[in-house]
Amino acid sequence: MKLDIRWPIGILFLLFGALIAGYGLLAQPAGVGGDSLNIDLMWGVVLAVFGAVMASLAAVSGRRP
Repeated sequence: MKLDIRWPIGILFLLFGALIAGYGLLAQPAGVGGDSLNIDLMWGVVLAVFGAVMASLAAVSGRRP
């Protein structure tokens, strides 16, 4: 049995990234001015991209002979 730790890590980060990015889309950006950055949205996207990379690396490594 071959256990690849990248699958659970990728799924976990994808889930958390989607939740945080969704919150960032629905919530008002924190800050004083109107030009404040939406940190939740940005970090949610970063986490989701990292999770997608980990899951895709796990999928590619599973296809090797």
